[in-house]
Amino acid sequence: MERRTLLRAAVLGGSSAAFGGTLWRGAAYAAPAQPGTGPYGALGAADANGVRLPSGFTSRVIARSGQTVTGTSYTWHNAPDGGACYTDGTGWIYVSNSEINPSGGASAVKFSSAGAITGAYRILSGTRQNCAGGRTPWNTWLSCEEVSLGYVYETDPWGVNAAVRRDAMGRFKHEAAAADPVRKAVYLTEDETNGCFYRFVPTSWGNLSAGTLQVLVAGTATSGSFTWANVPDPDGSPTTTRTQVSGSKKFNGGEGCYYADDTVWFTTKGDNRVWQLNLTANTYELAYDDSLVTSGTAPLTGVDNITGTASGDLFVAEDGGNMEICVITPNDVIAPFLRIDGQSGSEITGPAFSPDGTRLYFSSQRGTSGSSSGGITYEVRGPFRS
Repeated sequence: MERRTLLRAAVLGGSSAAFGGTLWRGAAYAAPAQPGTGPYGALGAADANGVRLPSGFTSRVIARSGQTVTGTSYTWHNAPDGGACYTDGTGWIYVSNSEINPSGGASAVKFSSAGAITGAYRILSGTRQNCAGGRTPWNTWLSCEEVSLGYVYETDPWGVNAAVRRDAMGRFKHEAAAADPVRKAVYLTEDETNGCFYRFVPTSWGNLSAGTLQVLVAGTATSGSFTWANVPDPDGSPTTTRTQVSGSKKFNGGEGCYYADDTVWFTTKGDNRVWQLNLTANTYELAYDDSLVTSGTAPLTGVDNITGTASGDLFVAEDGGNMEICVITPNDVIAPFLRIDGQSGSEITGPAFSPDGTRLYFSSQRGTSGSSSGGITYEVRGPFRS
């Protein structure tokens, strides 16, 4: 995934783009084939599941909150949120958090090589408001509590080993996590209006029981250089982690986080931005900012979970907005990839691709009912760019 320069988020149907605190105009980005479409084309009419997709793609519902998962005796959790996929022999596993408090936790669904559901089970219990998280290179799932003084729990997607609370990763209002095998660090977002961006450097890579929690230090601008500083007291009590280090940069509601090729992207819902850190140069900049869109309608609103593909595409889920997952291409075109109709009281969560990149999993956290008990988890299958 080659994004060594700032993404220019093209405004579909217009000529402007949100770019590094200014408005960029010109034709250097790859414009979509027609207004309102991206690399996959225009969205079609809603299918039987209420999902609008480009031509060639299909959807199916794999689980509903409060109902047994098809072909199993396991009852799917409420308020499905962050998720990830794991290779399981010739098949795969999709894990999903439950953002309810109390209880919370996480569950998993197993698939055969043909995509048939072969099992479902609980992998984490007794936690609070598990929102996002992230997968590790050693195939565990980091499930994060989005509560004051929340913890990170390391879980086993196969449900064999007991989940372990990772106190050394700090106590704060956790959102997402993204592992960087090059620098042997895990990046962490914080869902506070004056939250910080962190990294955890374990004493031994692959073992999160001990290490150093650090916070990003930078100026107040939307681009520049950054450094890391140790957080003196990761326990966050009596002084919160976000207020312990002078000069720590504040972000308005940290959400999703994704790492690839010496770059980490994360979203902030309070100001509807996607940030990009160049980890080689130690610089940061805006990859998307809807407040700078002055022509047409902002194509992406309510930024939340984020993931990517081998082709270099980023997929960003909306919390509210038009209930879309939008794609940002390496050529900096941004457009809806899918939209869910009739669920304006919900949000899209947990986007993750199957190991072969042909299936996208995600959830509508509250479904048509607008309640945590109405969650729906989907699979979309089709010709994703490889």
